[in-house]
Amino acid sequence: MQVTLASRRSPDTTSNEDFIAATAGCVVVVDGASVPAELGTGCAHGTAWFARRLGTQLLVLLTSQSDHSPADNLAQAITDVAALHADTCDLDHPGTPSATVAILREQPDTIDYLVLGDTTILLEQPTGIRAITDDRLEQVASVQHDAMHQQATGSAAHARSFAQLVTEQRRHRNHPDGFWVASTNPAAAQHALVDTVARESLHRAAVLSDGATRLVDRFGLLDWASFLAVLADQGPDAIIQEVRAAEHSDPDGQRWPRGKRHDDASAAFCQVT
Repeated sequence: MQVTLASRRSPDTTSNEDFIAATAGCVVVVDGASVPAELGTGCAHGTAWFARRLGTQLLVLLTSQSDHSPADNLAQAITDVAALHADTCDLDHPGTPSATVAILREQPDTIDYLVLGDTTILLEQPTGIRAITDDRLEQVASVQHDAMHQQATGSAAHARSFAQLVTEQRRHRNHPDGFWVASTNPAAAQHALVDTVARESLHRAAVLSDGATRLVDRFGLLDWASFLAVLADQGPDAIIQEVRAAEHSDPDGQRWPRGKRHDDASAAFCQVT
């Protein structure tokens, strides 16, 4: 695979809570879950640290243990990162750092993929473009979602509503009736969306954080075909520039209500050779 990638932090933050990296045959995106300042995590390191450590360890395992499934690699990476800060942090805290994950890995005859949480993988196949994402997070805390969307993005009322939303989401995190993300429980990896496609059937692909997919799934400014065309013709950074332009055009969230005015955005475009 030929891979090009880009990542930009939110203009509202000082650190990027996304992690994106690739080898010639593997792409990993880890999107750390943002935590309102007034809510604790029990962790001295923070979400950006967690995302970087998880992504780095995951890439090592995916490339060195290609005979293991991506889900097993992810479970091991979760275990390994938990061990890094078990002695210093409260891993039983309901807000301990977590992240969504997307993996694309090339094998000799197949392409493996994994999606855990609201990251997205695009696959361009003869039958069309498939978008794989996990929307279970959207099925919880609907009352809190609606209340937050009544407030102007960036306002104090919106910040309070966002904190209430995250508090409610924590009650459903890594629960059979809720949603699954990478945190401290390796069993979450077995709840990911996983599959294998024939390598010869795949022409192009993309691996994306939800900050990049806003152009399609929240703003509705592109469809997946035009999104992939921009990636192919102009590169991942062009997609992120379009995201930022849309966000700046609607700073109060009047047109597109959302949890964050800006989000970290990461995108990888893959040409299967």
